[in-house]
Amino acid sequence: MRQDSLFNLALYFGGFVAAMIMVIMFGILFKGSVLSIKNFGIHFFFGEKWNPPMEKFGLLPFAVGTILTSIFALSLSLPFAISLAVSLGIYCSRGIVSNILSYLSDLLAGIPSVVYGFWGLFFLVPIVRNLEIKLGIMPFGVGIFTASIILAIMIIPYMSSMIVELIKMVPRELVEAGYSLGATSFDVVRKIVFPYIKSGVISGIILAFGRAFGETMAVTMVIGNVNSVPKSIFSPANTMASIIANEFPEASSGLYLSSIVYIGLWLFVITFIVNLLGNLIIRKFRAGENEF
Repeated sequence: MRQDSLFNLALYFGGFVAAMIMVIMFGILFKGSVLSIKNFGIHFFFGEKWNPPMEKFGLLPFAVGTILTSIFALSLSLPFAISLAVSLGIYCSRGIVSNILSYLSDLLAGIPSVVYGFWGLFFLVPIVRNLEIKLGIMPFGVGIFTASIILAIMIIPYMSSMIVELIKMVPRELVEAGYSLGATSFDVVRKIVFPYIKSGVISGIILAFGRAFGETMAVTMVIGNVNSVPKSIFSPANTMASIIANEFPEASSGLYLSSIVYIGLWLFVITFIVNLLGNLIIRKFRAGENEF
């Protein structure tokens, strides 16, 4: 009984520490943003100009760049992540093919983001530039499209590994019952496996979206670093994380530094809201599963 009490106390303490770390992070970011909040307030989010010498600062170009790269990267990676997960979880769950695919997936997850950035610069950017020339678009090579491809490759292992673990948790009896009724493998995956794990799949998608939303180094190297609202998916741009990485060393003090920290505060708040909405969506799906 005493061991149970100590274990529960340790859990509560861990949760309390995690909550306090979040509060402290928010407090530090808020304190550093006070000057910018007083000058711009909520209008900072809708400002389109970023001109430090003129002390004009706005978040909108970086918010648009962040949202576009994250959503486009998620759209690109989702079919590949699900395909890889189904292959490893059902079709090739054992044997040399499974081992090779699992090893490659783990390798992709372990590569540092700066290596992805270098690979994007030397390999992907020339390919995108040639594509833009054929499409009659200004051939920058760098931009949202290139950054989204890099992010898509980076988040595939995170999403697929979670879905694989969920597929392995599906009761074997359900799968065998489907096959015994004459269902094909595709029918089993579509009508048995994924309906059973849909809340977990949503969790994996949200986790991957958060990974793409906050990625810094690889995106900074291939997005073009232009402080204006992107006009197309091929336009050079900046994200909230990349503008902080690029300009924080130059912002020594004053309104410039406060605006950089204010971007970090908005990034913190938006990430928190995305995770909160994700948890609400997961609870809704689980409630539907329980009713079923």
